[in-house]
Amino acid sequence: MSTSRIAARVRRIKPSPSTSAADRANELRRQGKSIVNLVVGEPDFDTPKHIREAAAAAMDKGDTRYTLMAGKLELREAIVAKLARENGLAYAPNEIIVTNGAKSAIYSAFSITLEPGDEVIVPAPYWVSYPDMVLACDGTPVTVACPEENGFKITPSQLEAAITPRTRWLLINSPSNPTGASYTLAEYRALADVLAGHPHVLVMTDDIYEHLRYDGKSTPHFLQAAPELRDRTLAINGVSKTYAMTGWRIGYVAGPRDLIVALDTLLSQSSGNCCSISQAAATAALNGDQSFVTESTAIYKKRRDVTLEMINAIPGLSCRQPDGAFYLYINCAALLGKSTPEGKVIANDTDVVMYLLDSVGVAVVAGVAYGLSPYFRLSIATSLDVLEEGCRRIATAVKALR
Repeated sequence: MSTSRIAARVRRIKPSPSTSAADRANELRRQGKSIVNLVVGEPDFDTPKHIREAAAAAMDKGDTRYTLMAGKLELREAIVAKLARENGLAYAPNEIIVTNGAKSAIYSAFSITLEPGDEVIVPAPYWVSYPDMVLACDGTPVTVACPEENGFKITPSQLEAAITPRTRWLLINSPSNPTGASYTLAEYRALADVLAGHPHVLVMTDDIYEHLRYDGKSTPHFLQAAPELRDRTLAINGVSKTYAMTGWRIGYVAGPRDLIVALDTLLSQSSGNCCSISQAAATAALNGDQSFVTESTAIYKKRRDVTLEMINAIPGLSCRQPDGAFYLYINCAALLGKSTPEGKVIANDTDVVMYLLDSVGVAVVAGVAYGLSPYFRLSIATSLDVLEEGCRRIATAVKALR
């Protein structure tokens, strides 16, 4: 028996780097320092009024009790309608389960499928929580570096090379956190052709940023390109990013019946059903007026364009234009080897991030947290004034390097 009171599966994971960076920025702000926080990936808009009103109405009519474990039928029917309307995917309500956020959905999916040593292919850059969720479920994350010259996307040859007899999942996030990269239907089809030769590999799609896309087109779904893999695919989404509902904690999973039943069993013995009020709000979000989605995406696009231009005008920094999401993944390779005014040599992207925070009070997240260096992630989910001030401060800090 281990002498530690903490289980090994927890000891092997680390706190979220983005959460830690946000906490450090907030602590410095509490100390009275001027901090431009460009860390948090959370919409800065209020939840639309008609969604809030739906929640209030649910409370007023006493809709405050337990719901079905899989979620209220009205919400699952709204999800079914959304998947058909927006993605061309056909699901039944019993192939849907509602979860306490998309993050919970991903973790729970790993919990019901991974045995010790099972592998999950995670293209890098990745959202910081993916590898640690795999580790927490006794799996082995297999990270595949997807360089900028490949659009930060996994190629068919990379996928083929990464698959082993122990591979359980391929995890795809499109548009991506942190790069904003988005797969095309042709790219999905090429990956599906590889997967055709490996029937033991399941596919998990994290679609949480699907509506935050800036070319005016809808985001393709993996199953549109590979409908024959429906029985091997879990589609995960939620309302947090699209409808500015991060605090409402509603995600959902669409997938084959056996996996949905297993999720229902696990969650019934762990988290229980989602908040009934949040479910009423999510139903209104999916069924109601979608103008907020269009309007907020246009605002994000303007922020992206302005911030991208300012960053790319700074000698030593460069950034590929993201297709979607609300982040810039900024290449800082040209800063490595330079020295700060105090004489400290910048050795890696962590040094870059700490220098920006300590010298000019700009908080961003180092690329090492996302599995691909040397980069840093900047969130555009804040006002244009804040973004412009942050870029000016970054320019000042970079200019001071020698």
